[in-house]
Amino acid sequence: MNYLNSNSNPVLKDIILLVVRVFMGFAMLSHGYPKLQMLLEGGKIDFFDFLGLGPQITLILTVFAEFVCSILLILGLFTRVALGFLVFTMIVAVFVVHSADPFEKQEIGLVYLSVYLLLIVFGAGKFSVDYMIEKRKRANDW
Repeated sequence: MNYLNSNSNPVLKDIILLVVRVFMGFAMLSHGYPKLQMLLEGGKIDFFDFLGLGPQITLILTVFAEFVCSILLILGLFTRVALGFLVFTMIVAVFVVHSADPFEKQEIGLVYLSVYLLLIVFGAGKFSVDYMIEKRKRANDW
């Protein structure tokens, strides 16, 4: 079973990070895309008003996090910054928007939040645009 140890097989860790990033990115896109459509349709926006910013501003910020940052997560581009927005969005969703709801309603947001926090700690891995940029920077430092 030593082949499952990430210390002896570092490529395995990067493959798992890629799979988790892509899966979580596409999963969150399924939440962000309907909100993007709601925003683009125009008309009256019925959305949670966070901090009194107004429902339209809150929806724009949510679309940015759930749609744009999810695409960045999939690509592994500005990964930790994108995850920061996603973590903040999940904190608001779980502890503000769904604070009075039963655990079943909060559970999915908590799962997203926990995986996003893990990705912040471990980073995007070698199969990411962030890694390619860093690799190019190091090569140009010579």
